[in-house]
Amino acid sequence: MSWIGWIVFGALAGWVANLVVRDGRRGCLTTVVTGILGAVLGGFVYRLAAHRPWTFGWDWPSFGVAVLGSLALLVVVSLVTRPQRSRRDR
Repeated sequence: MSWIGWIVFGALAGWVANLVVRDGRRGCLTTVVTGILGAVLGGFVYRLAAHRPWTFGWDWPSFGVAVLGSLALLVVVSLVTRPQRSRRDR
């Protein structure tokens, strides 16, 4: 897949992940980066779990892996960047 294909694929995967998490605070560039990094993360986890290489293409299994990776990345980023409440606020 070309780098333009990765950007479009990442944008779609990041957009779907943002819809699932319902995080409207992120912009277009962050969505694309989240999708691309999520696709890489999902492919890496798949390779570790299945013990075989994953080839990314324009198909539904690759899109599912990319969205799941993006979701995992969004959840981790939300947990790290959410504002911390003090004991008095609780």
